[in-house]
Formats: sequence, C-alpha cells, structure tokens
Amino acid sequence: MMSKEVEWDEGRPVPAGRDWFTVREAAAYLDKSEPTLFRWMKEGAISFYKVGRATRFTRDSLDAVIRKSTGQAEAEQAAARCAACGHSELIEGQIQSTGLIYFKPTRTRFWTLKDSNVRLQAKACAACGYIQLHADTQKLQALKPEDEPR
Repeated sequence: MMSKEVEWDEGRPVPAGRDWFTVREAAAYLDKSEPTLFRWMKEGAISFYKVGRATRFTRDSLDAVIRKSTGQAEAEQAAARCAACGHSELIEGQIQSTGLIYFKPTRTRFWTLKDSNVRLQAKACAACGYIQLHADTQKLQALKPEDEPR
C-alpha cells in the first residue's frame, strides 16, 4: 500500500516529500497496472533505478512516459498566440535575407520528387516583439521518412 501521506498532482497520487516511487506507487501515479510497468521496463520505454533488489522510479522518468498528441484545432489555437507572452495580436511578415528562408529537414523520405524546402511563415507579437516562425505542417508530414511515426 502507498504511505498514508499522499499528495495529489493533477489528479494523480504522489508520495509526500519523496523523490522516489516504488513500482506500486508508480503504477498508481500513471494509472496503469504493475505488469504494464514491468513490460515498459523490459521494452526500455521507461527509465528506472535498482536500489539493491528494489526498483525505483523518479517523477521525471514517469512524466517522460506521458506523451501528448496535439490535435489540429489546438495547434492552430496555439499558433495564434505569442509563445513568449501569450498575447493574441500577431503581425504576419517575413524574415528578410537575400531570398526566402526555408526549413530543410535533416532526414526526409528517401525517394521523393518533391522539393524538401519547407516554407516558413513569420509572425511578430505586437506586445513584446517576439518573432515566431511556423512551418507548413502538411509539407513536413509529406517529407517525413516512412520509418518515423506520423
């Protein structure tokens, strides 16, 4: 059983005042079964520590297992706000050089007849002046190698 002193972090139980989680506490924290944790350990999907014969996890290693998939609507909503201050007034423009600036992924599909340069869109925050660059996500997805998840 978990110790009687339990805190809650975003609806998940956290051992009070401790940096280490047991297997049972880690399973409760992630809301997964203990066999799932053991399978993840065997697959190398989760980092763990051996302390003598005991297995322990850090909060950082448990949080690293949680991955977020952002939907298109949320991505568009985030792109409409300044990444630095959250202001919603972004002014579109271009970063100037001797030509257009493109992003070129390091790895692209092996056989493609498409140009691998991805056009960038620049927006500057009217409140703080922060400049953010946004790439064409459809072109990025089309260039992504087939061995990488989409």
